[in-house]
Parts: sequence; structure tokens; C-alpha cells
Amino acid sequence: MSRIALVTGGIGGIGTAICKRLATTGCVVIANHHPAEAEAAATWKRERAAEGLEFDTIAADVADPEDCARMAAAIAERHGPVDILVNCAGITRDKTFKRMEPEHWNAVIDINLKSVFNVTKPLWEGMLERGFGRIINIASVNGQKGQFGQTNYSAAKAGMHGFTMALAQEGAAKGVTVNTVSPGYVETAMTLAMKDEVREGIISGIPMRRMAQPDEIAAAVAFLASDETAYVTGANLPVNGGLFIH
Repeated sequence: MSRIALVTGGIGGIGTAICKRLATTGCVVIANHHPAEAEAAATWKRERAAEGLEFDTIAADVADPEDCARMAAAIAERHGPVDILVNCAGITRDKTFKRMEPEHWNAVIDINLKSVFNVTKPLWEGMLERGFGRIINIASVNGQKGQFGQTNYSAAKAGMHGFTMALAQEGAAKGVTVNTVSPGYVETAMTLAMKDEVREGIISGIPMRRMAQPDEIAAAVAFLASDETAYVTGANLPVNGGLFIH
């Protein structure tokens, strides 16, 4: 029987790679997107179909707990209960702390951190009852080392792994694992849009002298989502090319 996988932020650069990789393992994959991205999601779905990949998409505001509960119920009705959850939704609102306003802080905390609670909560008990679950939280190297101008983002991403470590202990005896993947810089449309000198400056500080490919993040997620990694829980898997070694 196919596993049901939900990927929040699933139509983004990293999210797309994760959806594709999970599909190759036989999962039925549902890509979440924000309600305001309905047109982009429809285009994304058509593009994937042209590649021979059939995905379901579902709109929900991951910052809204009621909308997340509705999403979980809708997926269960369409496909069955979620077995694999990848919390990948995220935004940035970079400002130095001196210039950071409450709305910059709150937006990042709501989407990057509160969403992990909101989306996981309505799926958790079902995973425990069925004796299987894989929750993978996509954090960041900047949640491990901090980053200038990202007190909001670094705090949210560090908080994601705190959530991972605590919840992993609650699910361990029931066959539900909870892990974090912390990417470094990834080659996506966003990083490719940077000025050449900015991008080259970043790459020069990475021991591997390149950014990650989205598929390399997806491979780490697929590893943690597999049946074979049942004894791995509470871990933070860095995929950063040696940028931060802890």
C-alpha cells in the first residue's frame, strides 16, 4: 500500500524536488500551497503532469490552525491519512534587529515555526494509533549557526529542531519518527536571482565551492522518510557542503 505524503510549501523550489523524490519511492504526494498561490499551483500541477508525474495539490494557510485541520480532513477524505509529513513551508523577512519591526518577526515565526505545530497537530494522533509516521522538518544551517540580519529566521529554524527533539521522544515508542534536515544554500530561482558577486561571495565561503542542488535536499528527506530509517529519530541532518560542521 502506498504511503500518503504531505509536503507543505510543496510548489517551491525545494518543495518540488521533495515531491518528485517521494513520488519515485511510490508515495502518493500532496503538495500544499498558500490559498493566494492557486494560479501558480495549477501551473505547477500542469508542468508536473507534462513530466509524467501526477500530484494532488491543496491550499491551506499553514499559519492558521483551523485551516490546517481542514486540510488534514480533506486529505484523509481524498486519499487516506497522512503517513509522511514534510514541513517545508517558509519565508524570509530579513532585517537587522535594529530595523526589524514586529510584523517582520511575526510573519517569519508564524509561517516557519508556528506552522510546524499547526500542520503536525491534526496528523499526530492518527500516526500514533497506526504505529507509523515520518515527520521531517526542513530547517536551515542558519538555525544552527545564526545569520546576520536573520534573528527572526534563525530563531524560527532553531525552534523547529527544538520541536523535533521533543516530539521525537513522544513518538519513539509508537513507531513515529521526527527528524530535521538543515540545508545550507540551495540553488533555486531565488538564489539564482542574486547578483553574481553576492552569489559568488556565498559560494566562496562553502568548502565544497558550490550550492546544493534541490535534489540533494530531497534525497536526505527520502532517506528519513523511508521504512528502513525507523531507528533514526530526533536527528538534525545537515546538508550544507561543509559550511557549518557541528
